[in-house]
Amino acid sequence: MATKQKGAAEDKLTNTNVVLTTLCAGAIAGALAKTTIAPLDRTKINFQIRQEPYSAKRALNFLRVTFKNEGFLALWRGNSATMARIVPYAAIQFTAHEHWKKILHVDPTGKTKGKQFLSGSLAGITSQTITYPLDLARARMAVTQKNAYSTLRQVFIKTYKEEGLLTFYRGYIPTIIGVIPYAGVSFFTYETLKRLYQERLDSSSLPHPIASLGFGAVAGMLGQSSSYPLDIVRRRMQTDTFKQYNSILETLRVIYKYEGVKGGFFKGLSMNWIKGPIAVGISFATYDHTKGMIETIVTDIKQIKWNY
Repeated sequence: MATKQKGAAEDKLTNTNVVLTTLCAGAIAGALAKTTIAPLDRTKINFQIRQEPYSAKRALNFLRVTFKNEGFLALWRGNSATMARIVPYAAIQFTAHEHWKKILHVDPTGKTKGKQFLSGSLAGITSQTITYPLDLARARMAVTQKNAYSTLRQVFIKTYKEEGLLTFYRGYIPTIIGVIPYAGVSFFTYETLKRLYQERLDSSSLPHPIASLGFGAVAGMLGQSSSYPLDIVRRRMQTDTFKQYNSILETLRVIYKYEGVKGGFFKGLSMNWIKGPIAVGISFATYDHTKGMIETIVTDIKQIKWNY
């Protein structure tokens, strides 16, 4: 009886270690990836929410004017809100993905492609639902001057007082619709490329970090391209304080009427093809290798413990 209880306790400890490892690795991966591309992210969001046409020249000019008028750190304006969101978001997403794969019985050899795609989509839905208000706050900080919202706390207080509680989930539906293909394609592509790489080398070890970055970059480009128009809709609804965009259909109609398909729904996509692959590549590579490092450390500690 005592032996069974000891075994159950060890299993519980192992499961706890797995959850803590994935949470920690996911948080580090998300923070590093988003901080790296924060200036590009702020630039993209500012073009997404306006009717002004996007071009590389205008994007560079936005960065130049921001740097000149507000200083170097202004390029990372809203990054505190990004960190407050992305750390729990990435931690939850990677952890949820591991658990959804177990729940759906995803085959590691790639035989259950539908379930593999679904596990990624469900991981994205899980993390997005929990952290969505922080995403809205981040978007608002990114598109306003410092005197509008000086802190993340001020965004929440001012938004709640002026627009109400439901505003924190404004744009949630198009976000979730977009997350389904984005997270599904991203996780599916990365896991597939990693598996094919391991099969080719006949090795179960992690790919080289450069290879992981490349796989993540491809996954990011495909994932973001599949959901980009809905990302435009989401940003318009999140940052609309004048209630111009009251629904998904109304937002789609206004964007199409005044900006067209290419100029409206794919505005800033070329910048996303730069920042997206960088961010997703860093995120996936950092997660895998950080997770592997933590697992090695935990295993070594356990080995030392049992030896003594």
